[in-house]
Amino acid sequence: MLRPILLTLLVLCASARAAAPQELQWEPWSDEVFQRAAREHRFVLMDLEAVWCHWCHVMSETTYSDPAVRALIASRYIAVRVDQDSRPDISRRYEQYGWPATVVFDADGTEIVKRRGYLPPELMTSMLKAIILDPSPVKYQEAETPTQFATSPLLQAATRKQLEQAYYTSYDPKLGGFRQNQKFIDRDTIEYGLLRASQGDARATRMTRKTLDEALQLIDPVWGGGYQYSTDGDWQHPHYEKIMSVQAADMHAYTLAYLEFHDERYLAAARSLARYVGNFLTAPEGEFYTSQDADLVPGEHSAAFFALSDGERRKLGIPRVDRNSYARENGWMIQSLATLYAATSQREYLDAAVAAASWICANRAVAGGGFAHGAKDPAGPYLEDTLSMGRAFLELYEVSGDRKWLARAEAAADFIDVHFRDAAQPGYVSATRAPHSKLPSVKTLDENIQIVLLDNLLARYSGAERHRQSADYAMRYLATPQVALSALTNPGVLEAAQELALEPTHLTIVAHKDDPQAVALFRAALAYPAAYRRIEWWDAREGRMPNADVQYPQLSKAAAFVCTDNTCSLPIFEPADIAALAARAQPATRIAAKG
Repeated sequence: MLRPILLTLLVLCASARAAAPQELQWEPWSDEVFQRAAREHRFVLMDLEAVWCHWCHVMSETTYSDPAVRALIASRYIAVRVDQDSRPDISRRYEQYGWPATVVFDADGTEIVKRRGYLPPELMTSMLKAIILDPSPVKYQEAETPTQFATSPLLQAATRKQLEQAYYTSYDPKLGGFRQNQKFIDRDTIEYGLLRASQGDARATRMTRKTLDEALQLIDPVWGGGYQYSTDGDWQHPHYEKIMSVQAADMHAYTLAYLEFHDERYLAAARSLARYVGNFLTAPEGEFYTSQDADLVPGEHSAAFFALSDGERRKLGIPRVDRNSYARENGWMIQSLATLYAATSQREYLDAAVAAASWICANRAVAGGGFAHGAKDPAGPYLEDTLSMGRAFLELYEVSGDRKWLARAEAAADFIDVHFRDAAQPGYVSATRAPHSKLPSVKTLDENIQIVLLDNLLARYSGAERHRQSADYAMRYLATPQVALSALTNPGVLEAAQELALEPTHLTIVAHKDDPQAVALFRAALAYPAAYRRIEWWDAREGRMPNADVQYPQLSKAAAFVCTDNTCSLPIFEPADIAALAARAQPATRIAAKG
């Protein structure tokens, strides 16, 4: 028994004395890596990083440049580096560990250790030695996968009550945002807050506005664009990366808030975000890039750089832009730009959204209505690419009335149902293929929330029962108490449940699409402040409406109608009258204001 232990100790001592390799040989994630690890009796060390991430750069410059760390890796490990933006299947599995995430596997794919964030050289060295001496997997206290799922898409009263309580108690009344060290805009929380605000919830209104007001500090005053988050429990210590998910989510949040509250600061914020994306994250052919780095010099904090003027910054250089164009990120931004167009009627935003959508359709589409992630997509397709494009197409249909976008949204939803539906239990999985046999595809709340929002609204627009059934299937996963209550707060589950249960605000323009008065009515309808709405433009020359659940009269001039479950308004001929009549037509969605 002593001989193997002595041999291991000799290896460790020898590796510590040996000269470290000049450069770590990073491998891409693949089955071949694990096959090689089995042949050579090695472990697999994965560095799951983000190319825009400051602490990822620091770890590369310090930990992975340390001679002792390099020697240990060379002796018993295969080093694998994964850009989390490029692999949503792996990113979704380890997203709770932040970036960088460090995961060590046995050769058969079993997870041995999972570590979150920056690991200094001494800690990394200690961990690598300990794994060589004892490769037993660490047992983490992680949430168990449910075995029983909700049989109905309706939330149980007790679950709803706990979710609503968490929505209010997770809020920081002094500074806005969550009660935690990092401050940022959470899209689900803001959109649920706006839904509550539109229904008369005064407390939700105050919470939403406080967060949005404070978060204005995270918008770059020089170039525009939103920093990802602030540390130190306030809004004055930003991390300077500008990633597409943040630009899209914040733009969408501020645009909807402008429509609801008519605060010009919110519109200015949305326009600032759009300006930044146009100047820094837009490719020559109109598609969108992925991110801009936090650091001008990798590993060096850039607070001094971002305090400079435009000219002073440009003299020093521009932080690296990740020029990958992923369908997922493009879908997020297309939807947000289309919403900004609805609020402003500024054609440049719609043109940018259409240009990106056209590029993605030409360069990322796969057979059956789905979308690949990037130009090289060996492990896809992934759910989020088709899901984000489906939501983008539906938003384009709403703001343009062009039926080709509705058809594309339906095709995307159908592709999702064919490829990502979990046949064994409710909900949809993140990827069609597992990253490894020991690492099955995961199922996430966020993605299933987005499926409910997409398919429910698609069912309203198209009248197709299959979309409603898909929404119900995803909602049954979300309505399972063990799932719904698995995080500190899940307002997105409440938003999905509420939209599934209620009819959206429904405004229809009846007239030819080349009628100037119809154009004015349509623009007024698009500016109606409702986060959950169905807006249509029926030109009889195009045939029946996709969902002809209301029979509209053909009049001698352009008219708008506001409909509820059982009734429709008289025809509205003046754009200025739409908002008042639409508000009066929705009493069923009002709720008691909370103090």
